Amino acid sequence: MNRFRIGAGFEDGFEEMWRTRDSKLEGVPGFIEFHLLRGPEIEGGTLFVSHSRWESRAAFTAWTESDAFKQAHAQARAPQGTYLGHPEFEGFEVVL
Repeated sequence: MNRFRIGAGFEDGFEEMWRTRDSKLEGVPGFIEFHLLRGPEIEGGTLFVSHSRWESRAAFTAWTESDAFKQAHAQARAPQGTYLGHPEFEGFEVVL
């Protein structure tokens, strides 16, 4: 998961950017699913989480090192003021 703090008034544009971009995830070995989650309002904006599920940590790591990953993230340009800081990555593994 990546947590994004998005500035007030930029939420709709942020959602549209994710909705219309070519993520390059379909067909990537080990990819299961992706969701963009809109969370609570925070000071100055709104919290979002990009949440993807993978068959294994190795499959996820391979994706992050691929050319497709670089191409997909090169499209993630947003107007200045959209982001309230850098995204924060959190990785979890299924226990139960």
